[in-house]
Order: sequence, then structure tokens, then C-alpha cells
Amino acid sequence: MRIIELYILRRVFVLFMAVLLAAVGISWTVQVLSRINFLTTSGQTLFTILQFSSLFIPSVIPLVIPFALVIAIAQTLSTMNQDSELVVINASGAPRSTVWKPIFLLAVLAAIFSFVITNFISPQARITMREMMATTHSDLINVFIQEGNFRELTDNLYMEIGERHDDGTIGRLFIADQRDPTTDLYYYAVNGSVISNNTGDFLVLNNGEVQRRDNKAGTMSIIKFGSYTFNLSDFTASDGTPTIFPKDRPLVYLFHPDANDSYYQRRPLQYTAELHRRFTDWLYPIVFALIALAVAGDARSQRQARISASFSAISLSLIVYAIGYFFGDRSDNDLAYIPLLYILPIGVCCFILFLFLTNRKMTLPDQFGYKIWNGLKHLKDRIFRHKQSDVNGGAS
Repeated sequence: MRIIELYILRRVFVLFMAVLLAAVGISWTVQVLSRINFLTTSGQTLFTILQFSSLFIPSVIPLVIPFALVIAIAQTLSTMNQDSELVVINASGAPRSTVWKPIFLLAVLAAIFSFVITNFISPQARITMREMMATTHSDLINVFIQEGNFRELTDNLYMEIGERHDDGTIGRLFIADQRDPTTDLYYYAVNGSVISNNTGDFLVLNNGEVQRRDNKAGTMSIIKFGSYTFNLSDFTASDGTPTIFPKDRPLVYLFHPDANDSYYQRRPLQYTAELHRRFTDWLYPIVFALIALAVAGDARSQRQARISASFSAISLSLIVYAIGYFFGDRSDNDLAYIPLLYILPIGVCCFILFLFLTNRKMTLPDQFGYKIWNGLKHLKDRIFRHKQSDVNGGAS
């Protein structure tokens, strides 16, 4: 690899790692801060909170890698274009591969890294997280469930907590139990608390009511109570093991699911869809890298680059990702969408390679781009005039 190729690779890699670490760091910090208030009301140590929050990181990394890569590539190439470095490379007679070769190498390495994280590290982290929630029931209430969040504890069992008090009690609880297909149970309580003793952990509801709806007869009964006790073992499977979803399973398991798996018996299509998502999601770092190269990989004058190359690359990447996410979501219930999971990334790659071979450029349509540019310019002028009026008004 030549010096100029190493130079481009180093610049893109440094910015890529900076964006990746910043995004993952922000995500992890949010997880920690959202649970730090529970340290005084739960029996958990700071280490437990950090450990539990860190288990989210492997699931975040594969999502961030493609976007960190497209940002790093587009921004680096845009800066090199503004500094006339791309012009010098072209004027020296260097082939186009001088620019895209190191970037494509980094994209392939990022895709392989994403594949390893998604299929080997992330499933183990997710299973560990589920086991922590299953073995320590009080953690499920004091750590996992947050104020104002409506969360699914297990399949068809939901809980919402309105607020937490300084004395450890909980205010405004709502529990929806739809595990029995014939009967739906809805619990409302003004306040409650988690109590642990030798027989186990219990959630005590005070001053509330339970609504029981018979789905077959279409009738509903309401019972008010002063105190109602929930055994927290009801929040896990009857044998004390956590419910493991397809996203939590390793790649080998998805090839040959256990026929006795209760979740597989109910929703076998989700395992097939998850398997094919595992084989296609890792391609998006390569897809996004090619998009960034097609948009910002050639030298352009300032007049030709009125619309930011970074903006165009990120916008096109978001469109591709949104379409892929739609196909992946629909494939859980309809296997006809599975071929589209492969057609989208492979088709985009083939299209961009065709642009490279025909010496074409890809960007947002000029009319659409100019509308966005003029809209942003108009918004900037309005903000400037508003600030000026505020300054003049304050001076008078």
C-alpha cells in the first residue's frame, strides 16, 4: 500500500474510531445515568449497575458502525476536497483506486467486526442480561424498569411505573397480564413496594383495583383492593429460567432451533427471519462506505459542491437503512420479504460499482438538493434577522 493510501486510511480510521467511541460512550452513559438514581432505593452496588448497563454495548456497536463509517468517509473526503488534496491526487495521474482502495479495506474489516459482534458477542451479552433479570427479581423492578416507561417483562406481561419515592416505594403502578389467551388482567395501584423475605421477593400493591376481562364471554369484572401481593417469580418462566428471544440466540442455534423451545413453537418464523438478518446486516458497513465514496470520492469545485457531500451521503444511507429495517421487520411474519433483505444491500453495491466503472457520480438530485440548500439558507437568514431584532430591541 502506497503512502497516499496509508494517509487516507489513517485519516478515515481515526475519525471512524472517534465517532464510534463517542456514540457508544454516549449510549452507555445514558444507560448508567438512567439507573444511577436507583442505587439509593435498591440493594445494588454501583458495580452491578455498570455491569448491567455494559451488557447493552455489544448490541449498540453493530448499529453504530455503518453510520460512523459513512460519517468518517464523507467528512474526510470532503475535507480533502476543500484542501485540494483530491485535485492533486487526480492531477498526478493516480488511478481512482488510490482513494477507494484503503476505504474499501476499512469497510470490509468493519463488516467482519460487525459480523463477529452480532453473532458471537452480542447474543452472549443479551443472555447474560436476561439471566441477571431472571435470577434477581428485585433487580427487575429497581434496575430494569424505569419511571414513565412501558416495558415488556416477559411475553405478554407489561409494567409501567409512574414514579419512585426517596423511601424506596413506588407510585402509580400499572400491570397488564395477557399471558392467558382466555383472560386479560389489568392491575392499577396508587403505590407499592418490593419486599424480600426468606420465601422470596414480592411486589406489594396498595390502594388499587384489578380488571378481569373474559375474552371468550366478552365480559369484564372490577375488584378494588387495599393491598395485593405479586410474587415476582411470576415475571419469569415457571421453571425460573428467562425467556430467550431469537435476537438472544447464537448463530448456531438459529440454524437448528430446539423443537422444545416454547418461544420457537409459538413464533418459528422469527427464528428464520433473524437468521437471514444476521447474514445481511453485516453488509451495511460496505454499502454505506460505497455510498460515501460515490458521493464524495471525486474532486469537485466549490460550485459543484453546493450541497454538502456528508449531508448527501448520510441522507442516502438513512434511506437505504430505513428500507432495510422495514424489510427486516416485515420478515418476522412474512417470509416473502427475506429475499429483499439480500437484494437491497447487494443491489446497492452493484449499482455503485456500475457508477465507478462508468465514471459516474451519485448525489441527491440537483432540484431536490437546491431546494434543501435554499431552505437551509432561508432558515439561517431568518434566524440571523431574529437575533438582530433581539439585539436592536435590547439596545433600545
